[in-house]
Amino acid sequence: MTEAAFTPRVFSGIQPSGGLTLGNYLGALKRFVDMQNAGTHECIYCMVDLHAITVWQDPAKLTAATREAAAFFIASGIDPERSILFNQSQVSGHAQLGWLFSCVARMGWMGRMTQWKDKAGKNSENASLGLFAYPALMAADILLYHATHVPVGEDQKQHLELTRDIAAKFNHDFGVDFFPITEPVIEGPATRVMSLRDGTKKMSKSDPSDMSRINMGDDADTIAQKFRKARTDPEALPSDYAGLKERPEARNLVDIFAALSGRSTDDVMSEVGGMGWGQFKPMLADLAVDKLSPITGEMNRLMADPAEIDRILGRGAERADAIAAPILARTKEIMGFVASR
Repeated sequence: MTEAAFTPRVFSGIQPSGGLTLGNYLGALKRFVDMQNAGTHECIYCMVDLHAITVWQDPAKLTAATREAAAFFIASGIDPERSILFNQSQVSGHAQLGWLFSCVARMGWMGRMTQWKDKAGKNSENASLGLFAYPALMAADILLYHATHVPVGEDQKQHLELTRDIAAKFNHDFGVDFFPITEPVIEGPATRVMSLRDGTKKMSKSDPSDMSRINMGDDADTIAQKFRKARTDPEALPSDYAGLKERPEARNLVDIFAALSGRSTDDVMSEVGGMGWGQFKPMLADLAVDKLSPITGEMNRLMADPAEIDRILGRGAERADAIAAPILARTKEIMGFVASR
């Protein structure tokens, strides 16, 4: 049995857990904006606040972080009229489909998730059930909109593979072709931005060293200082990107430069090959300040009017629910639930 053809649609989101960094911008937001501006897909973007509570959140901080993340989306270039922007908890279909998918997914699938092993560690007995099961909710986030494409970082690719497994099992179990087999979109430089202190580790707000990351709220002087003190090696930059293979810190800075400038790494290397760090780092700092300062300024302006942010999110939730409700209703019908009202 074949259902309707799938509309080209993008879904992605970020957790509103505070501490937004350059990694969030280059690894997610800049790519979201590019997909919106390409105009080839309907774009749905979301603050996944239900995912945030898999670990305990201070309620006031969660409220602030959700609005901050929304401001980050808009300041980075997401147009709430051209894309759909909302917070996950305002569309009840996410939680409902998440439960349905938790009954489709298998325990073994969840237990193999690398992020579960990393986050729960040896303390898994005290981790929340939500932390273990949240890949089923992530699948629901995507498939509730019949999303055909999801921009993801390498660290989320395993969860998207699980989403594909859940869609395939549902379709097989019920003899339908209802859920799409969503494709990951992993492309471009700096899809995974690394620490400025250790090029083998991802840039993270949880790193104890503030010098390891560029925070979205950093001022121009702080950005320049962090890049100036970023760990590198004594060698000059090579003339081709392949020469950076065994130089993780150097490769990370080149990737950041390429991503911020919207250029390929090969194009960048043709310009900076042979350059020393004393020349390259100030160039990178100036570029970062030029690109990030307007975003920070616009975020601050938006955060001064939380009622306007809430209005935008509310309108986005209405638009999201208009897509989600019929898909959820059809899912329930396929599974045999009685629609009594």
